[in-house]
Amino acid sequence: MTEPDNPDLVTGDDGLARPAWAATDPLLREYYDTEWGMPVRDERGVFERVSLEAFQSGLSWATILRKRPAFRDAFSGFDPDAVAEFGDEDVDRLLDDARIVRNRAKILATITNAHATLRLREASDIDGGLAGLVWSYRPNETPRPYRLADVPTQSPQSAALSRELKRRGFRFVGPTTMHALMEAIGIIDTHLVGSHRRGTSGVWN
Repeated sequence: MTEPDNPDLVTGDDGLARPAWAATDPLLREYYDTEWGMPVRDERGVFERVSLEAFQSGLSWATILRKRPAFRDAFSGFDPDAVAEFGDEDVDRLLDDARIVRNRAKILATITNAHATLRLREASDIDGGLAGLVWSYRPNETPRPYRLADVPTQSPQSAALSRELKRRGFRFVGPTTMHALMEAIGIIDTHLVGSHRRGTSGVWN
Protein backbone atom coordinates (compact mmCIF):
# COMPACT_ATOMS: atom_id res chain seq x y z
CA MET A 1 0.00 0.00 0.00
CA THR A 2 1.40 3.38 -1.03
CA GLU A 3 1.79 5.90 1.76
CA PRO A 4 -0.91 8.59 1.25
CA ASP A 5 1.49 11.46 1.99
CA ASN A 6 4.41 10.01 0.01
CA PRO A 7 3.76 7.94 -3.11
CA ASP A 8 7.44 6.94 -3.20
CA LEU A 9 7.01 4.85 -0.04
CA VAL A 10 5.12 1.57 0.04
CA THR A 11 3.90 -0.07 3.24
CA GLY A 12 4.40 -3.81 3.08
CA ASP A 13 2.32 -6.58 4.58
CA ASP A 14 4.61 -6.37 7.60
CA GLY A 15 3.57 -2.78 8.21
CA LEU A 16 6.98 -1.36 7.30
CA ALA A 17 7.46 1.49 4.82
CA ARG A 18 10.04 1.06 2.06
CA PRO A 19 10.81 2.88 -1.20
CA ALA A 20 9.04 1.42 -4.19
CA TRP A 21 12.25 -0.10 -5.59
CA ALA A 22 12.59 -2.29 -2.49
CA ALA A 23 8.94 -3.10 -1.94
CA THR A 24 8.19 -6.02 -4.27
CA ASP A 25 11.26 -8.02 -5.34
CA PRO A 26 12.10 -10.32 -2.39
CA LEU A 27 15.85 -10.10 -3.05
CA LEU A 28 15.87 -6.29 -3.15
CA ARG A 29 13.61 -6.14 -0.12
CA GLU A 30 15.95 -8.35 1.90
CA TYR A 31 18.95 -6.33 0.74
CA TYR A 32 17.26 -3.07 1.68
CA ASP A 33 16.16 -4.35 5.06
CA THR A 34 19.47 -5.87 6.11
CA GLU A 35 22.38 -4.41 4.13
CA TRP A 36 21.89 -1.22 2.17
CA GLY A 37 23.11 1.77 4.14
CA MET A 38 24.62 -0.25 6.97
CA PRO A 39 28.27 0.55 7.77
CA VAL A 40 30.95 -1.45 5.98
CA ARG A 41 34.37 -0.55 7.39
CA ASP A 42 36.65 -3.49 6.57
CA GLU A 43 39.00 -3.53 3.60
CA ARG A 44 37.57 -6.60 1.89
CA GLY A 45 34.00 -5.40 2.32
CA VAL A 46 34.77 -1.99 0.85
CA PHE A 47 36.81 -3.50 -1.99
CA GLU A 48 33.89 -5.78 -2.85
CA ARG A 49 31.48 -2.86 -2.93
CA VAL A 50 33.83 -0.71 -5.04
CA SER A 51 34.11 -3.64 -7.46
CA LEU A 52 30.39 -4.40 -7.64
CA GLU A 53 29.46 -0.74 -8.04
CA ALA A 54 31.83 -0.61 -11.01
CA PHE A 55 30.23 -3.70 -12.56
CA GLN A 56 26.79 -2.19 -11.93
CA SER A 57 27.52 0.86 -14.09
CA GLY A 58 24.99 0.78 -16.92
CA LEU A 59 23.04 -2.10 -15.36
CA SER A 60 20.44 -2.48 -12.63
CA TRP A 61 21.56 -3.20 -9.08
CA ALA A 62 19.14 -6.13 -9.02
CA THR A 63 21.17 -7.76 -11.81
CA ILE A 64 24.39 -7.40 -9.81
CA LEU A 65 22.78 -8.56 -6.59
CA ARG A 66 21.50 -11.74 -8.23
CA LYS A 67 24.98 -12.42 -9.57
CA ARG A 68 26.80 -11.50 -6.35
CA PRO A 69 27.39 -15.11 -5.17
CA ALA A 70 28.93 -15.90 -8.56
CA PHE A 71 31.03 -12.73 -8.45
CA ARG A 72 32.34 -13.71 -5.02
CA ASP A 73 33.21 -17.17 -6.25
CA ALA A 74 34.87 -15.89 -9.42
CA PHE A 75 36.87 -13.16 -7.65
CA SER A 76 38.14 -15.22 -4.69
CA GLY A 77 35.73 -13.66 -2.23
CA PHE A 78 37.04 -10.22 -3.25
CA ASP A 79 40.21 -10.80 -1.27
CA PRO A 80 42.44 -8.00 -2.62
CA ASP A 81 45.60 -10.09 -2.13
CA ALA A 82 44.16 -12.90 -4.23
CA VAL A 83 42.68 -10.69 -6.95
CA ALA A 84 45.97 -8.80 -7.28
CA GLU A 85 47.56 -12.13 -8.30
CA PHE A 86 45.14 -12.64 -11.21
CA GLY A 87 46.86 -12.96 -14.57
CA ASP A 88 45.89 -13.44 -18.19
CA GLU A 89 44.52 -16.94 -17.58
CA ASP A 90 42.24 -15.58 -14.87
CA VAL A 91 41.02 -12.82 -17.17
CA ASP A 92 40.19 -15.43 -19.82
CA ARG A 93 38.46 -17.55 -17.17
CA LEU A 94 36.33 -14.59 -16.07
CA LEU A 95 35.44 -13.67 -19.64
CA ASP A 96 34.21 -17.25 -20.14
CA ASP A 97 32.16 -17.24 -16.91
CA ALA A 98 28.54 -16.71 -17.93
CA ARG A 99 27.50 -16.30 -14.30
CA ILE A 100 29.03 -12.82 -14.02
CA VAL A 101 29.08 -9.64 -16.10
CA ARG A 102 31.69 -10.41 -18.74
CA ASN A 103 33.09 -6.97 -19.40
CA ARG A 104 36.84 -6.96 -20.05
CA ALA A 105 37.39 -3.35 -19.01
CA LYS A 106 35.60 -3.87 -15.69
CA ILE A 107 37.40 -7.15 -15.01
CA LEU A 108 40.77 -5.52 -15.66
CA ALA A 109 39.75 -2.54 -13.51
CA THR A 110 38.94 -4.86 -10.61
CA ILE A 111 42.42 -6.39 -10.81
CA THR A 112 43.97 -2.92 -11.10
CA ASN A 113 41.97 -1.76 -8.10
CA ALA A 114 43.17 -4.73 -6.07
CA HIS A 115 46.76 -3.62 -6.68
CA ALA A 116 45.82 -0.06 -5.71
CA THR A 117 44.17 -1.38 -2.53
CA LEU A 118 47.37 -3.16 -1.54
CA ARG A 119 49.38 0.02 -2.09
CA LEU A 120 47.04 1.93 0.20
CA ARG A 121 48.01 -0.38 3.06
CA GLU A 122 51.51 1.05 2.89
CA ALA A 123 50.53 4.68 2.26
CA SER A 124 51.96 6.87 5.01
CA ASP A 125 49.29 9.53 4.52
CA ILE A 126 46.31 7.18 4.88
CA ASP A 127 45.08 5.68 8.14
CA GLY A 128 43.20 2.44 7.60
CA GLY A 129 43.93 1.72 3.95
CA LEU A 130 41.08 1.65 1.44
CA ALA A 131 38.33 1.67 4.05
CA GLY A 132 39.96 4.50 5.96
CA LEU A 133 40.36 6.56 2.80
CA VAL A 134 36.77 6.06 1.67
CA TRP A 135 35.33 6.83 5.11
CA SER A 136 37.45 9.97 5.42
CA TYR A 137 35.07 11.56 2.91
CA ARG A 138 32.07 11.33 5.19
CA PRO A 139 30.33 14.75 5.08
CA ASN A 140 29.36 16.80 8.12
CA GLU A 141 25.67 16.31 7.30
CA THR A 142 23.69 13.66 5.47
CA PRO A 143 20.87 14.28 2.98
CA ARG A 144 17.30 14.06 4.24
CA PRO A 145 15.34 13.10 1.12
CA TYR A 146 11.56 12.93 1.31
CA ARG A 147 10.91 11.87 -2.28
CA LEU A 148 13.07 9.74 -4.58
CA ALA A 149 13.58 12.80 -6.75
CA ASP A 150 15.23 14.48 -3.76
CA VAL A 151 18.00 11.85 -3.55
CA PRO A 152 21.22 13.29 -5.01
CA THR A 153 23.27 11.23 -7.44
CA GLN A 154 26.59 12.78 -6.49
CA SER A 155 28.04 15.28 -4.06
CA PRO A 156 31.17 17.36 -3.50
CA GLN A 157 32.45 14.55 -1.27
CA SER A 158 31.82 11.82 -3.86
CA ALA A 159 33.54 13.94 -6.51
CA ALA A 160 36.53 14.50 -4.23
CA LEU A 161 36.70 10.80 -3.35
CA SER A 162 36.57 9.94 -7.04
CA ARG A 163 39.47 12.26 -7.80
CA GLU A 164 41.56 10.88 -4.95
CA LEU A 165 40.96 7.24 -5.86
CA LYS A 166 41.81 7.94 -9.49
CA ARG A 167 44.99 9.71 -8.37
CA ARG A 168 45.93 6.56 -6.49
CA GLY A 169 45.39 4.32 -9.49
CA PHE A 170 41.77 3.17 -9.16
CA ARG A 171 39.51 2.85 -12.20
CA PHE A 172 35.72 2.91 -12.71
CA VAL A 173 35.34 5.15 -9.65
CA GLY A 174 33.47 8.14 -11.05
CA PRO A 175 31.62 10.57 -8.75
CA THR A 176 28.19 9.00 -9.35
CA THR A 177 29.56 5.51 -8.71
CA MET A 178 31.28 6.74 -5.55
CA HIS A 179 28.09 8.39 -4.36
CA ALA A 180 26.28 5.07 -4.75
CA LEU A 181 29.09 3.45 -2.77
CA MET A 182 28.77 6.03 0.00
CA GLU A 183 25.04 5.33 0.22
CA ALA A 184 25.48 1.56 0.20
CA ILE A 185 28.11 1.36 2.95
CA GLY A 186 26.51 3.88 5.30
CA ILE A 187 28.74 6.93 4.83
CA ILE A 188 25.59 8.89 4.04
CA ASP A 189 21.96 8.07 4.81
CA THR A 190 19.68 8.55 1.82
CA HIS A 191 16.84 6.42 3.11
CA LEU A 192 13.65 8.37 2.51
CA VAL A 193 12.22 10.17 5.52
CA GLY A 194 9.42 7.87 6.66
CA SER A 195 11.17 4.65 5.66
CA HIS A 196 11.61 2.13 8.46
CA ARG A 197 15.35 2.11 7.72
CA ARG A 198 15.91 5.86 8.06
CA GLY A 199 18.45 6.56 10.80
CA THR A 200 19.11 2.90 11.66
CA SER A 201 22.79 2.70 10.64
CA GLY A 202 24.12 4.16 13.86
CA VAL A 203 26.27 6.59 11.87
CA TRP A 204 23.86 9.52 11.85
CA ASN A 205 22.08 9.23 15.18
